Amino acid sequence: MIDTTVMGSYPQPKWLVDHDRLLGDGVPRVRNSELWSVPESELDEAIEAATLLAIADQERAGVDIITDGEVGRESYFNHFANSLGGVSKDEIGVGVNRRGGTADVPLVTGEIHREAPIELASAKFVREQTTRRVKVTVPGPFTLSQLADNRYYADQKALALAYAEAVNEELRDLEAAGIDVLQLDEPYLQANPEVAADIALEALAVATNGITATTCLHTCYGYAAYVANKSTGYPFLDPLKDAPVDWVAIESAQPNLPGSTVARLAPRRVVLGVIDLGRETVETPDEVATRIRSALEHIEPENLAVSPDCGMKYLPRSVAQAKLAAMVAGAEIVRSELR
Repeated sequence: MIDTTVMGSYPQPKWLVDHDRLLGDGVPRVRNSELWSVPESELDEAIEAATLLAIADQERAGVDIITDGEVGRESYFNHFANSLGGVSKDEIGVGVNRRGGTADVPLVTGEIHREAPIELASAKFVREQTTRRVKVTVPGPFTLSQLADNRYYADQKALALAYAEAVNEELRDLEAAGIDVLQLDEPYLQANPEVAADIALEALAVATNGITATTCLHTCYGYAAYVANKSTGYPFLDPLKDAPVDWVAIESAQPNLPGSTVARLAPRRVVLGVIDLGRETVETPDEVATRIRSALEHIEPENLAVSPDCGMKYLPRSVAQAKLAAMVAGAEIVRSELR
């Protein structure tokens, strides 16, 4: 009842990545090896150490469903997207970011296929380190197709469905490894809702076909580090009540959405963002509890979980620690009231 989780990413230590470059370069769509602050020969060991820190911070805060913090990825997107067959290893494509500007993106020159498991090793590592429930995230097929320069498929829908097949293979391996929650990150549903209406749900059905582990779809406005104004509302939310997933994860704290927003997703269960990542001021447990109570006027407690609005990677680690502790304490206040 009112499980707590993180959306995916957690702050990477400054000894692991160049934080100035991390923020200044924007969210990487293609490989950006210059982000790493340690030599390549020592990178795997450094990532393991940083992953243990992320796990320990989440456990110490009392988070119920944890991740590896995505500390071994340059972004939520580029590690998976650039590991697939059919994506050029020699050339970079040109695409459009969510603000309408150009961006370097993967160049699709052949049939999209998964050459080997991509997130499985890191998933197995976090599974071995904790007895808590574990979540692993991968980019969803619609967002993958939005952030690609397509030189092979007839149209974006065909590309999205090809990505969905590759995602499905990955999810099957993650499920077999004992991962409790499998999350698809689809921020670009909100950036291009008109195209999403024709593509997204069909691609999601292919991506989740045959998966029996708990599935979650995360959709948002983008990282708070880059998107300050989130007052426009969710343009592609109501269709997600029919999404072929168990949970839909949305942000609500930074955009200050009303608790009634969760009703738009019925009968889907909802992971509600209750921590604002656009400010470093730490919420009080009472603030968190108030947001949860507002949502519970429109959803049953067993159908609600809470998390930060989005990934926490752009926060200072000390702030992230404090915000997670406040989130868990706020959820416990409401649980106690319900009991």
